[in-house]
Amino acid sequence: MTGQNSPPAPAGLESRHLCTAEFDVGGGLIAIGASPFGEQRVGYVSGGRILGPRIRGEVLPGGGNWPRSGRIGDASVGTFDARSVWKAEEGDLIYLTYTGRSLIPDDVRALFADPAKPPVDPSRYYLRIAAVFETASERYRWLNGALAVGVGEVTDFGVRHVFYEIG
Repeated sequence: MTGQNSPPAPAGLESRHLCTAEFDVGGGLIAIGASPFGEQRVGYVSGGRILGPRIRGEVLPGGGNWPRSGRIGDASVGTFDARSVWKAEEGDLIYLTYTGRSLIPDDVRALFADPAKPPVDPSRYYLRIAAVFETASERYRWLNGALAVGVGEVTDFGVRHVFYEIG
């Protein structure tokens, strides 16, 4: 439709930095193998840190990520299915779930597999997430209505995500 009968354009998206979360993945990723549904792996979250202007605290042990991967050309493409519990510095508990996508070129994946290699520049691969939260906390109740997106990077301890609240 064009002209006078066009509906108004929806509001654009805005974002603001929510926090940076560092997830320790003790024991690394466990490769389950290729099934008819794709390459399945499991990563156990053994702890971590949350640093941000509106929330600070720790990532509690016990969460994890159950990623699946496949191939696009000379790269691995993946999807995430992750969950964790955060404990804010005031003691409030927050449940986080996220999904997302990764695109890792084969040469970068080989570097990830070699612990003797230095960290890989995150501009060489794609790791993006979309997260939602659940909490009974009055202090953090605003998170129950928030959607966050994030940019991730692989680290020597696991993964770091920079989360942005979408408005």
